[in-house]
Amino acid sequence: MEEEHRAILWDGGSVRLINQRLLPGEFKWENLRTVEEVAQAIEDLTVRGAMSIGAAGALGVALSAVRVEESGDPDAAALILRDIERLSATRPTARNLFWALSRMRDVLDGVRQSTAEGIREVLVKEALAIVEETEESNRLLVEFGQELIPEECVVLTHCNTGFLAGVRYGTALGIISHAHSLGKRITVLVDETRPLLQGARLTAWELVQQGIPHFLITDSMAGNFMSRGEVDLIITGADRIAANGDTANKIGTYTLAVLAGNAGIPFYIAAPMSTVDTGLASGDEIVIEERDEAEVKSFGGLEVSPGKTPAKNPAFDVTPASLIKAIVTDKGVIRTPFEGRLA
Repeated sequence: MEEEHRAILWDGGSVRLINQRLLPGEFKWENLRTVEEVAQAIEDLTVRGAMSIGAAGALGVALSAVRVEESGDPDAAALILRDIERLSATRPTARNLFWALSRMRDVLDGVRQSTAEGIREVLVKEALAIVEETEESNRLLVEFGQELIPEECVVLTHCNTGFLAGVRYGTALGIISHAHSLGKRITVLVDETRPLLQGARLTAWELVQQGIPHFLITDSMAGNFMSRGEVDLIITGADRIAANGDTANKIGTYTLAVLAGNAGIPFYIAAPMSTVDTGLASGDEIVIEERDEAEVKSFGGLEVSPGKTPAKNPAFDVTPASLIKAIVTDKGVIRTPFEGRLA
């Protein structure tokens, strides 16, 4: 089915998205009918991945406009702005969420004096444009990325960056999937990605659906395979990229980049230009989300540490630009040095 290749859909009065928390055990679409449901889906990772979060945020604003029109409240713009603030408070690191919400807010500012019907029409149109642009930017990105993928290679990747994370095509995993479809002989080493196993649960699931050869490994095995010469390149996604090329991505990415540098293995990032935050000079300015310690202290509902043992749970780390050989974007492949080029 066509919708099986998209992570998010607009259904007029609801936002439809794949529940990523249930995979790989269950494939289920959720119908979200309120802004609060969208916000909670972003917070609890029912929907995740920078581009999918951005699309969900934009559609959440469209949903707000629909609900406000139905309510007949005369202060439509103020209510929608309140909902935008709620969506902004969900996850602090993913640049695409704020890129999408900023666009929706700008459009709303231009029609504040319009009727609720007029506001709804404009906001729904803009949200659908953001989703379409996200899909198109990822399509271009996966094509540009082919210049980095040899005809035969072993690729290591981290977290999940396929269609689940990118609305349709994805980024790093999208490049890998497209390489396979072109007949390249590619094998993927999939980091499990603790503590929430996005690699094991989601990336491996996508690779199975597409029939792409792969092996699941624990995060701590990556260095072993690199040292044995069993990895040709590493490519991951990004949640926010600073102007100098410093990149925030799922926790553990920095470790891979350091190991890759030591082993002489090229380390690449794949993300559309909407992930680049030129307002930040370096990665030191990126806000890193700290999640509930229970995600570290438990596994599948089973406690794996003493109850009184505290845990830290940063969701992302920052890889310095000096460790990144190239960033694949929807405008082309940008090679190091990045200073002044991303803008």
